[in-house]
Amino acid sequence: MIWIALLLGISVVCGFLLVRQGERWGSTPEERARVMPGDEYFEGSVRVRVAMTRAISIRAAPERAWPWIAQLGRGAGWYSIDRFDNANRTSAQHIVSWIPEPRLGDATAIGYLRHIDRGRSLVWWADGARFIGSRTRLVTSYVLEQEGLRTRLVSRMSADATGISAGLAILVFRVVDSIMAVRQLVGIRDRIEYCEATQSPPLKDTESGARDQFQVYEVLYAGGEKAGVPGKEDGARWRRSAIEDGVLEK
Repeated sequence: MIWIALLLGISVVCGFLLVRQGERWGSTPEERARVMPGDEYFEGSVRVRVAMTRAISIRAAPERAWPWIAQLGRGAGWYSIDRFDNANRTSAQHIVSWIPEPRLGDATAIGYLRHIDRGRSLVWWADGARFIGSRTRLVTSYVLEQEGLRTRLVSRMSADATGISAGLAILVFRVVDSIMAVRQLVGIRDRIEYCEATQSPPLKDTESGARDQFQVYEVLYAGGEKAGVPGKEDGARWRRSAIEDGVLEK
């Protein structure tokens, strides 16, 4: 029994350290302490809250990296572990020709676009999602900065929750996101650097024209167009939220 308890204790400590590392993967203390676009959405929050900051350097100029961030989750997939977050559909490995420029009010599974500083940053916002019995809010922000001849990409995933299971909801979110978000940053970097080096996408990445070729979750663009599988996930809900918040007109 003592050995079992010891092993369990070691497992808990190792798990905590791995999640802690995943929450700040690649980022510097300065990047974790900085104010990011979207942080202000949580002002006055008294809920259970977490903010996870990661970063990665990319061998490309910010203007070359921006189109990849702009199409993320907007029909190109999530660049993470496609088996888990994209119904095993392979995320795009090139800049998809038919995806429009991002606009405030674009809506998909992770909320709607609430902030855009073209070429530099964008922020997704979801208010009122239900997760493990709790009411949660989520901010997903990305910032691109010049780093010599390279780009520094900083991402912050912030969430808070209220309800009897709020602590559990945030814990599960921390564990899952510590894996998926790190893989996403690596996926972004690898795609950009491959295309920059070869000046062409992989041959297997040819567009078919289907609007759900690279992403399952539905996207509702502010201009009225759609992509993904109709009705899949909460795109329509977040579009309504953008209208209620005054970000998007009916």
